[in-house]
Amino acid sequence: MTESQQKGSIWTKIHIDPTFLLFILALLVYSAFVMWSASGQDIGMMERKIGQIVMGLIVMGVMAQIPPRVYESWAPYLYIFCVILLIMVDAFGQISKGAQRWLDLGFVRFQPSEIAKIAVPLMVARFMNRDVCPPSLKNTAIALVLIFLPTLLVAAQPDLGTSILIAASGLFVLFLSGMSWKLIAVAAVMLAAFIPVLWFFLMHGYQRDRVMMLLDPESDPLGAGYHIIQSKIAIGSGGLSGKGWLHGTQSQLEFLPERHTDFIFAVLAEELG
Repeated sequence: MTESQQKGSIWTKIHIDPTFLLFILALLVYSAFVMWSASGQDIGMMERKIGQIVMGLIVMGVMAQIPPRVYESWAPYLYIFCVILLIMVDAFGQISKGAQRWLDLGFVRFQPSEIAKIAVPLMVARFMNRDVCPPSLKNTAIALVLIFLPTLLVAAQPDLGTSILIAASGLFVLFLSGMSWKLIAVAAVMLAAFIPVLWFFLMHGYQRDRVMMLLDPESDPLGAGYHIIQSKIAIGSGGLSGKGWLHGTQSQLEFLPERHTDFIFAVLAEELG
C-alpha cells in the first residue's frame, strides 16, 4: 500500500474529508486574525476564542464518528424536545432587555432557539428523506409546518433575527430535497403575500423601526442611524484591498460599537477588503 493510500484510508476511517478540514482550519485562522483586531488586541477574549475553536474541532471529530442513521433516528426526539423548551420559554422564561429568550434550569441558563438551529434542518432532512424526488405537495406542506412551528415560537419571544435563520435553514434543506420549480414559485408567491402580515401584525414597532433605519440611516444620522453610517464608511473606505490588518481607522478608533460581534464584517471589510 502506498503512502497516499494509507493517508486516504486514515481519513476514510475517521470519516473526515481532508479538503473540507483544511478549508475549515483556514477559515478559523482567518477569523482569529480578524477577531484579534476587532477585540482591540484583547488577550483574554482571544484565549476564549482559541478555546472555543479547539472545543469545536473536538466536537466535530466526535460527531463525525456517529453514523448518519443515528442522527436520523434521533431527529424527531430532538425536534419535540426543542419545541417543548420553546413553549417553556414562552411560559416562564427569563426576560432580558425586553425579550423572553432565556431558560434558567438552575444549573444551566441557555437559549432553546440555539437548539432549533440544529433540530429544524435535521428533522426536515429526516422527513424528506422518506419521500420520492421531487417531494409531493402534501409532504412539502408538512415540512413547512415543521419549519414554521419553532420559527413562530422564536419570533414571539421576540427574536426576529434568529427566527429568520431557523426558517432559512429548514427551507434550504427543503430546497435541496429536490422541490420542483413550480412548487418553489408557489412558495415564493405565498411568502411575498405573507410579508404584509408579518410587517403589520407580527413585527413589533421597534423591529419595523430597525428595518426602516437600515434602509435609510441618513434619516437620523446622529441617532439610531449613526452606527449604520459608520459601518458603511468603514466598508467603503477599505475598498477592494483594505487598509491593512490593524490599520482600520473606523475600527481601531472605536467608531464602531460591538466590533467583535455585530460589526465585525465592517472591521473585516475595512482592514482586509
